[in-house]
This record gives sequence, C-alpha cells and structure tokens, in this order.
Amino acid sequence: MSRLESPILELQNITRTFTVSRGFFRGKQPLYAVRGVSLKVHKGDVLGLVGESGCGKSTLAMMLLGLLPVTSGHIWMDGKDITGWNRKAIARRIQPIFQDPYSSLNPRKTIGQIVSLPLRVHRIGKPAECRAKTEEILDLVGLPHRSYASYPNQLSGGQRQRVAVARALVMKPEVVICDEPTSSLDVSVQSQILNLLLDFRKELGLTYMLISHNLAVVEHMATRVAVMYLGRILEEGETDQIFQNPRHPYTKALLASVMIPQPGRKIPDTQLGLAFPNPLELPSGCTFHPRCPRAMPLCNREEPRPVILDTSYVECHLFGPPEVHAEGPMAGGAVSLESL
Repeated sequence: MSRLESPILELQNITRTFTVSRGFFRGKQPLYAVRGVSLKVHKGDVLGLVGESGCGKSTLAMMLLGLLPVTSGHIWMDGKDITGWNRKAIARRIQPIFQDPYSSLNPRKTIGQIVSLPLRVHRIGKPAECRAKTEEILDLVGLPHRSYASYPNQLSGGQRQRVAVARALVMKPEVVICDEPTSSLDVSVQSQILNLLLDFRKELGLTYMLISHNLAVVEHMATRVAVMYLGRILEEGETDQIFQNPRHPYTKALLASVMIPQPGRKIPDTQLGLAFPNPLELPSGCTFHPRCPRAMPLCNREEPRPVILDTSYVECHLFGPPEVHAEGPMAGGAVSLESL
C-alpha cells in the first residue's frame, strides 16, 4: 500500500480528558488519558497499538467507535470529518471485536439474534434477508448452521469469538477495531482466530486497528505498529522496523520484556523499575524520562517533538539536533541510528 494514497482513517491531535475526584476536600483534577495523538491508517493496513495497561489504548478505541466524545482534535474517514457523528452513523463504517467474547454476547439471545442485531438496528433488509445474511456470515466464519439457534453458553470460547467476528462483519464495515481479540482464548484457538482475521483482510478488503499486549500477535498480524505511553504515541513505523530496529528507549524496553520459553532463562530486566507511571501526575518534559535509562537533563525540561525517520517517526530527544546531545551521554555530536 502506497503511503502517498489518502488514508482511510486519520486522527489529528486527538485528546481525551476526564475529570476525577481527588478526595472530599481536595476537589477535582483533570486526567489526560489521550494527549494529542495523530495517526494515519491506510486501507488494508493492520495497525498494531501497543503499550502498558492504562496508557490510553482502549480510550482511543472508544473514541473511534463513538462511545466516548473527543475532547479536542478531529477524526477523519475517507476525507470526511466524523468527529461529531453519532454512534449509529459511525457503526456503519467502524465495528469492534471485544476482548471477552462471553461477556460481550447477550446470554439471553440466540446466536442468530446476536449477529443479526446490527442489521435490525440499522433496518437493513427484511426479516428473510436478515436471516440469509446472518447465515451467510456465520458460514463465512466457520460456524455450523445449527449454531443459529444456539445460545452463547452452548459454544466454546473459540466459537463465541467467531460469533463476535461475525457480528462485527455482518454490516460490512471498512474498519474493524480489535481490542485484545484473542487474549481470553487458548493458544491453540488463538491462531485460528488470527488467521481468520487475516483471511478476511484479503477477501473483504478490511482495515484493522489491533490493540494487544501480546507482541507476538502484533508482529504476526500488523503491517505497522504504534507504541503508546501515557496518552502519547512515542514511536510509529512499519512492523519489521519496530521489531528489528526499535528506536525509542520505551519501545526497546517493551520488546525486552517478552518472555521466551527457554530452559534456565530468567525473567527479563526491562530497567523500567517496579512502579507504574501516574497519569494524574505527569512528569515534566518527556513523560518517560523518570524511567528512561538514557535520560538527559534536557528530557526533564522539554517535551520532545516528533522526528520523521524514513517511513516512521519517533518522539525522543536522542533524535533531536546535534546541540541537544552536548549535555547527555552522547556528547560531541548527533546520535546515529546504528548506535542506538
């Protein structure tokens, strides 16, 4: 896919702020869950969104789905600003696949009723046509015809996730947001669901945003990867580049945290410390500097600006102009990519 083509989905400086209570006598304060995120997703891409819990990944997904209003910024789809659209209008073009297939399926409804619900809500087709489309999509995801009259508790975990996939695809959306789509499944079933999604990407021309903590899944599925930390995208680029030549220290720490099933291998040391960052008390300058093994005095004072590198970008002072490094560990000149 050429990067010169117009993106199917574009986020421009998206921000989401919550107001939380500090206590009975302490009043309220803002919590910046997503802070000025800008991304472009081209048709047919699989954008993997990774980062620690609480970094804002799911909040970003909920804004894309219209489940949370955007505090500031704009969401564009095929050149149209959909920021103010209602949920029903957005659901025609963007659909979700949630993490837990059992809790996201109504246990009182049959599989046929669950999968056909989007068609009925949007009044697409007559009852006979809805049933035909529902049976067609159930067959497409590999479920037997008898499952139409079954209930979620009568299906296995893998079958329930296939139902969730069918419900998302029955509207023929352009973009599907997958929030940890296989985390609750057995390893043997995970590959089946992932391969199913990859097949649909080719057959139906789908575009995915994949949110996951499982870096192996992201490496297998994604064409591009965005690394998120405290509401910001710190690095974004092609999957091969991110996994083989990560540039941001946080990206390197995430990749170093992957457990490898090797006898005698100890738990990896990411050098990030044991404490998680507090989104209510954001550090000054670069928000990652308190945990960064390569932090410089400048990192405490100034927030880094995005630096474009080939087909990717990174927010880090290590990739700033040469004078930035005069006070840091790389004094005497700019940092080369090979040295990082």
